[in-house]
Amino acid sequence: MASKTLLSLEQFEQFPDDGMRHELDEGELILLPPPLGRHGRISLEIGVLLRSYIDPRSLGDVFVESGFRLKRDTVRSPDVSLIRAERSRTMDQDQRFEGGPDLAIEVISPSETAADIARKVRQYLSAGTVVWVVYPRDRAVHVFESSGSARVLGADDLLEAPDLMPGFSVRVSRIFA
Repeated sequence: MASKTLLSLEQFEQFPDDGMRHELDEGELILLPPPLGRHGRISLEIGVLLRSYIDPRSLGDVFVESGFRLKRDTVRSPDVSLIRAERSRTMDQDQRFEGGPDLAIEVISPSETAADIARKVRQYLSAGTVVWVVYPRDRAVHVFESSGSARVLGADDLLEAPDLMPGFSVRVSRIFA
């Protein structure tokens, strides 16, 4: 069995900007290539939908591919994230964010495995984050709440997050337009 080389957070922070996304998975360096077109388009659509709802109501800030230190040896960069206004006002946007976002949205790439996704979801949930996992091929969204509830939404279902964005509602098919 091959052994892993684990990195400290300090070593992880020293990696240069090389065009790849870097995440730290419980000490293990994960390199993620730039997303493909469909992935980017869906991430952008979700970001625009969230921002157009969040901004006029001053509910928080929406980010794309920003790093969150979920715990000492774990840094994740969700495709899209939301931080509520009361937290966002106190966070330094020139530093890696401490703790999980209030909402993390992961758009699944063909190269990601079920085990990879399950691990990310567990890490986000442990940080108190609501997670939306978007499956472009299935045109579906899996919603995971920190309370332990989970549901699968199809194209005709409504995507909502009443605790984070009261009144927000969009048909799942809209994010694949």
